[in-house]
Amino acid sequence: MLVLGLLLGAALGVIGTWLFARRTAAAGAGAAALSPEVLAAQHALQLAETRASAASAHAELRAELAAADATVDSLLAQIEAQKLQFSELAERHRADRIEQSEREKRESAVLQALGPVRETLTTMQSTVAELEKQRSEQFGSLSEQLKQAQLSDEQLRGATESLASALRSNSTRGVWGETQLRRVVEAAGLAQYVDFDTQQSITTDAGAGRPDMVIRLPGGKSIAVDAKVPLEHYIEASQIPVTANGEEGARRKALVDRHVKAVRAHIDALAKKTYWEGLDASPEFVVAFIPSESLLSSALEADPAILEYSFGKRVALASPVNLWAVLKTVAYTWQEQALTDDAKKLFELGKALYARLGTLSAHADGLRKAIERTVDSYNKFANSLETRVLVTARQFPGIDETKLDLLIEPAPIHEVPRKLTAVELELPASAVEREEHAS
Repeated sequence: MLVLGLLLGAALGVIGTWLFARRTAAAGAGAAALSPEVLAAQHALQLAETRASAASAHAELRAELAAADATVDSLLAQIEAQKLQFSELAERHRADRIEQSEREKRESAVLQALGPVRETLTTMQSTVAELEKQRSEQFGSLSEQLKQAQLSDEQLRGATESLASALRSNSTRGVWGETQLRRVVEAAGLAQYVDFDTQQSITTDAGAGRPDMVIRLPGGKSIAVDAKVPLEHYIEASQIPVTANGEEGARRKALVDRHVKAVRAHIDALAKKTYWEGLDASPEFVVAFIPSESLLSSALEADPAILEYSFGKRVALASPVNLWAVLKTVAYTWQEQALTDDAKKLFELGKALYARLGTLSAHADGLRKAIERTVDSYNKFANSLETRVLVTARQFPGIDETKLDLLIEPAPIHEVPRKLTAVELELPASAVEREEHAS
């Protein structure tokens, strides 16, 4: 702005000089007609006007220069303010960049530290996806299995109803009881026609009878077993919950009482048949086999005195568990009996073998004596050959004695067979004679 003011002042001076020169030139053109005084006055007037005009222009220039100086000061102040603001902005930008760099470093460190976590999360995501897939497959399979289970349940319900209706028949219950009895006996290790017989007829004072099974015991003894299935009232009672009250509870109690009476009736029927009287050396009781633990336990729970009642009637109530234990004991007794018989047989065989070893010893001693006699005969032969035959042969005329000496001369045998000295191989002569006579 200062330079602009100087340039403007110079321009105004040049313009004033030019105007002054022009007027002077115009005045010079008309000076020929005017007098010198007039010309001087005009010249003075023009000079005053020029000076006034120059002073006015100079004042204006000063005013403009002052305004320009003020503007320059204002602009300089603004520039300083802008410089300060720019410095602050630059400092703030630098701080922001440093902070951003530090933040990026921290973020990079955090991301680096979270790398394993990210890998774990990725693995977990894949595992969750696989588990979800497996869950879907298992859910489908489970749904299918539930459908199959539902169908099986319906089939089982139908089969159960059919079985329950079939077991209401006395003949069917009897077959079921006999089948269960056979399974228990076979599970205990007993063999048919060896350890037990089925449907064997027995004649007693009470008449002819046929128990379901007769168990044979060591020593020629036997036990009769008869299967009884008091099932009808138990099935009806089992369909009513144990916690039932009122009319249903009373009905269930009545059915259980009828079940107990049925068990007592079976005990009385078996006691009257007295199977033990028709068996040789049999214990004086009969086994009443009830093929279900629940049938017997429900009767005992309702009437605990039923055991004492059955014992008084010489009837032993047996469920599959305790009958199996008894039969397992019988099978073990048979094994012990078989071992005893085998031991006796082995003892007899040992005695016979011992006697025959004595006989073999006698034969071996005879063989030894025969070998000794053979050795003695051989030695006599060798002695006769050397001292008699070869000596006489050398006296024949024309025989080359050197060639005759090449003949292998038999050497005498000086060893003798060893005698058997074991005690087991020494028997009295009477025993040897009996064995030889028996052979």
